[in-house]
Formats: sequence, structure tokens, C-alpha cells
Amino acid sequence: MNTVAEECFSNIRTVKAFGNEDAEVLKFHVSNLVTYNVGKKKAMYSSLFIFVNQSMNYGSMIAVIYVASILFKDGRISIGEISSFMFYMIMLVMNFTILGMVFGNIGSVVGASDKIYEFMTHEPTIKTNDEEIQKYSRVNGTEGKKYIKIEGEVNGRIELKNIKFTYPSKKHEGNQVLKGVSLSVDNDKNRVVALCGTSGCGKSSIIALMERFYDADEGEVLFNGVNVQDLDPKWYHS
Repeated sequence: MNTVAEECFSNIRTVKAFGNEDAEVLKFHVSNLVTYNVGKKKAMYSSLFIFVNQSMNYGSMIAVIYVASILFKDGRISIGEISSFMFYMIMLVMNFTILGMVFGNIGSVVGASDKIYEFMTHEPTIKTNDEEIQKYSRVNGTEGKKYIKIEGEVNGRIELKNIKFTYPSKKHEGNQVLKGVSLSVDNDKNRVVALCGTSGCGKSSIIALMERFYDADEGEVLFNGVNVQDLDPKWYHS
């Protein structure tokens, strides 16, 4: 929800220029509805828990008072003993209530830390150094592979050969962004190359592949005649 609002406000001129206010309001409404439904579900479970907890709490007190009154009439227990037992029971219930709150907070912390742990243990697909390659080489079959740095003159030639690419998060949808794209940029013949097209046609994806933020599904991205997948990422980005 916050992301939708932030994107809209940060690009407010574009939204206003194309008269897209109603569509952005609808998009925010849909995101807000998802948050509302989650909050509503959480409130229902919380209310149910509090209802059951309080019912058992006060119900047990009523049961104790009822039994104690019968025992008092029979002369088997005194008012002092009843009062002592009630105070002990109230203290015990309060401690269990506090304990329940502690476990609830622990659950919240565990839920929040789970995402952080996922980020910390995430294994990037594109390794940034030779040590990472060797570490995961048995998994992807790259034993002995090492990144290289181009020695001598770097002429800056970039070439894409029959690139096919789908974003990792969209693979299950089969939404292929690039379908066999080839182009080249160099210092002699094609010094300026313009990427033109409608939104979503793959312009930014081509740049991201050149920068090796992603690897192509098929085809090659060459820099100075060398596949960027073989180049040292830190050297290449510098």
C-alpha cells in the first residue's frame, strides 16, 4: 500500500499529465483493501481469544465463589481462607495473562525476524567473486571456474546476441520480455543506439542485462568480445 502511494506521489506529474488519477486511486483502494482484510482477520482472531480467555477467567471465579459459599454454609471453610484463595487465584491468573502477552510478543518478533533471516541467508544467483563461485560450484556445476579481467585496451564494445529473457519473478507466468534481441554498440560504427518502444517492451531490461543485474535465459551479452558472465563483476561494473 505504501509502495503504491509512494510511486504515485513521486511521479505525480506523469499521473497528472495522462489524467490517470482515477486509476491510481483505484490501485490504492485495492492495496488498501488487502491490508484491511488482513487487519480484520487479525482483529477477529484476537477478539475470539480475548472472549474465550475472559470467559474462562471470570467463569472460574464464579465457580470458586459458588463452591466456597456451599463449603462456608457447611462450616468446612472460613471467610479468611476463601479470601486468601481468591487473592492467590487472581495473582496466578494475572501472571498467566502476562505470560501470554510475552509469548505473543515472541511470536511477533519471530515473524518479523523470519524475513530478515531470509534476506541474510539468501544465495544470489550471480556470484560477485571467485570465492562464492567455488563455494556453490558443486550445486551449479562450475568447478574450477574463475572470473577474468580483460587485460590491455578496452574498446567498450557491447554486443547482444539473440537474447531471450524473462524476469525470475515472472517465469511461472511465461511472460517473456525479450524474444531474440540482437544489437551492438561500439566506438566506430554504432556509437549511438536508441532503444525506443512502448512501456514494458524491454528497454530497461536490455540495460539491466548489459549491467549484469540479471543473466539472460538464452543468448550472450558480450563486452569487448567476452561474455559478461565470465568477467569479474566488480571489475566490469567499475
